[in-house]
Amino acid sequence: MSIEAPVKLTHNEEIKAAIPTLAGTIAATIADASTDHFSDDDNQFLKFHGSYQQDDRDLRKSGKKYIMMVRGRIPGGVMTAKQWSVFDTLATKYGNQTLRLTTRQSIQFHGVVKDNLRPVVRAINASLLSTLAACGDVNRNVMAAPTPAYTPAREQVYADAQRVAMALAPQTKAYHSIWMDGVQLDNEAAENKNFVDPLYGKTYLPRKFKIGFAIPPVNDMDVLTNCLGFIAIVEHDQLVGYNLAVGGGMGRSHGNEATYPRLADVIGFITPDKLVDVAKAVLTIHRDFGDRTDRKHARLKYVVAERGVAFMQAEINQRAGLTLVPAKPYKFTTTSDLLDWRKATDGSWFLGLFVSMGRVKDQGGFKMKTALRHIADAFQTVEFRLTANQNVILANITDEDKHPINMLLAAYGVRTEKQTSILHAGSMACPSLPTCGLGLAESERYLPGLIDRLQKVCDDLGLGSEEIIIRSTGCPNGCARPYVAEIAFVGKAPGRYQVWLGGDASGTRLNRIWKDVVKDPDIENELRPVLTRFAKERLAHERFGDWCDRVFLKEPTN
Repeated sequence: MSIEAPVKLTHNEEIKAAIPTLAGTIAATIADASTDHFSDDDNQFLKFHGSYQQDDRDLRKSGKKYIMMVRGRIPGGVMTAKQWSVFDTLATKYGNQTLRLTTRQSIQFHGVVKDNLRPVVRAINASLLSTLAACGDVNRNVMAAPTPAYTPAREQVYADAQRVAMALAPQTKAYHSIWMDGVQLDNEAAENKNFVDPLYGKTYLPRKFKIGFAIPPVNDMDVLTNCLGFIAIVEHDQLVGYNLAVGGGMGRSHGNEATYPRLADVIGFITPDKLVDVAKAVLTIHRDFGDRTDRKHARLKYVVAERGVAFMQAEINQRAGLTLVPAKPYKFTTTSDLLDWRKATDGSWFLGLFVSMGRVKDQGGFKMKTALRHIADAFQTVEFRLTANQNVILANITDEDKHPINMLLAAYGVRTEKQTSILHAGSMACPSLPTCGLGLAESERYLPGLIDRLQKVCDDLGLGSEEIIIRSTGCPNGCARPYVAEIAFVGKAPGRYQVWLGGDASGTRLNRIWKDVVKDPDIENELRPVLTRFAKERLAHERFGDWCDRVFLKEPTN
């Protein structure tokens, strides 16, 4: 009789089991003036509290300079003017003078040193937002459609996103103890050693979990790239329920074919009263069936891919106490944000502002950070909405306030019309170097210049007004959702990128690898013949990604 070898869990699983409160020795390290950084294990625990330990890779030759990235949990990306002011102050006082809008409708700070970490987190909580579960093996920031232009049902969708976010928040008391009280929990005390989160259990999830809410025809957060997606079904401006999508995810690893991007399967329809029950059901399926032996294989998408839709439907029905009915018809047409001044459904104004690479900053005569801070201080009723495309929407603006806001922005060099080129407007990049430890190549600092170069190619070919969604990441983890872009550059090494082609404008089709390695100086020469053929061979109004999928990527490669 053979005896099966015990399953070898990852180190992350071992430390979560050992300290289920997630306290680590974080508070003790903060209080220790002799060190400027946290241990490797505490770095893993820090993620649950909304922070990553990093270092400035531009300065490594002179020794590591440890810094923290701190990320807010901002459900649906909605902030009051006062909250925006708090975040702006923190970026100025403790960060690198910028606010980085994320692809999950949040804000993160870079450059925070260890001794300033607690004041930053405390101030965010005092503003009635949080950092808890902004990172870590838990449900991350819940996304929701930000644009108030299409249907008043958007307010109900946002409220539902808030409900789900609150219901799926972890319950550990370590967060309050560390960041509010500055007290190190006793990890050996029985109540702490035996703590079990009522939803997540003792060891939480195998990996991160992501949720998004979208309202067709706009897919402005790429809802099918989430572990769990809720696609709102609106009839006569009334929300009747949600189509349920499960198993999306972008992350992969170079050279590991067992890892891959995946779009979620749409598996049924639910009414709004079942929303939280279904969210908990899907999350606990990940908790119970996700791979805890290999973090690269630990996402929910692999559970869905390997066990199938019927398995997911049966588990959801049993756990949520319902019977999924067939999904209702819907159609996505765009993933883009509305920029410039627009009318909301309630008659108020909103302003979509393009934020290049999501980096709110002052540079030369363009002082977006200062302008937005002045608006937040002077117009307290204005709502700041962060988009999943890394832009910001100023909403709830009255007729009386529109002109002075316009004038204030103009005084700081911020345009409200024709803000950028069509290629820049459709672009997105992860931060990568110098702060992200996973970065293999430049991304945020690289993509704007590359788009300028590609714009010249497009202008030469008569494609200057053609929207092409272009995204870049410094590694294959997919934080800027490159695998649904029409053109994506995925870092492999300094100055070298994979090139992916063939995504669509609606976020409903994955692209494919075209070139495994292209050196930066060669990118225009490689893409020019492809764009030339597209200009000559496209059907009427056909997009570049659609032509690549229909024609170019079906041709044999050399």
